[in-house]
Amino acid sequence: MKQQEQLSSPIAGCMRWGKWGANFSTAAYRAMIEECLAIGVNSFDHADIYGDYTTEEEFGDALKEDKTLRSQIKLITKCGIQMVTENRPNHNIKSYNTSKKHIIRSAEQSLKNFGTDYLDVLLIHRPDPLLAPEEVAEAIQTLQNQGKVHAFGVSNFLPHQVNMLRKWVPIQYNQIEVSIICTAPFYNGILDNCIENEIIPMAWAPLGGGLLTDDLHPHFRSITHAASLLAEKYVAGLNEILIAWLNTHPSKILPVIGTTKSERLAQAKVAASIKLTREDWFLMMKAATGEDVA
Repeated sequence: MKQQEQLSSPIAGCMRWGKWGANFSTAAYRAMIEECLAIGVNSFDHADIYGDYTTEEEFGDALKEDKTLRSQIKLITKCGIQMVTENRPNHNIKSYNTSKKHIIRSAEQSLKNFGTDYLDVLLIHRPDPLLAPEEVAEAIQTLQNQGKVHAFGVSNFLPHQVNMLRKWVPIQYNQIEVSIICTAPFYNGILDNCIENEIIPMAWAPLGGGLLTDDLHPHFRSITHAASLLAEKYVAGLNEILIAWLNTHPSKILPVIGTTKSERLAQAKVAASIKLTREDWFLMMKAATGEDVA
């Protein structure tokens, strides 16, 4: 199964669709899913913990209302974080758990929540200092052999953590924070590692987590000024320019747009047709760092 056949850009981030944000009703979930499909967005990013372990099931309730939706979409979810919440009374402290037993149990709970028999992508949510690679590999191999997980990846892993784990199990995705205000992955080896190992990077907070409304950010003015110049040049909006800037990178970054409004996803879809020049890309990088390259 080729990575490129798995997910398309942009990905709809569902973290704030439920209890942690918009509190969608089942009808609102279904309407949002249908709006996404109408504009060509078919990949949906979740984690078991979203909404204090409630958002997956709420999303699943919408899928159960219309049985035709599941075959039209790609489901991504994550596991490995144990949150302290009323929904998990046996958790005494926030911690990580990447044991074989926990990964399999989490994946099977996600399958139940979504009302499906397979996950398109399962990610380990955070690097776990107690991660035993052979246990992770056994869990993923078991789930894949059973047809319950199609593709495997990680989230927030640094290159050395990716390299260690991939000696035991193939890694197809790494979901990382990268944006115009989080430029470290362009230089710290994360995106180089993705290219080297044919790992597709997903970008969470690809718009900088509300940058364009935060005039306290030290480079707010320079970034918005540069983005405005390019928006005028390419006849596009600021958000489209910020996504196009990520799209320029050869690692083929897939932006995860965490929004409750389909218009934001439509903007990211438009960004795919914007091809920034190299100088335009470095104009934005200079605006983000305050310096020319060496």
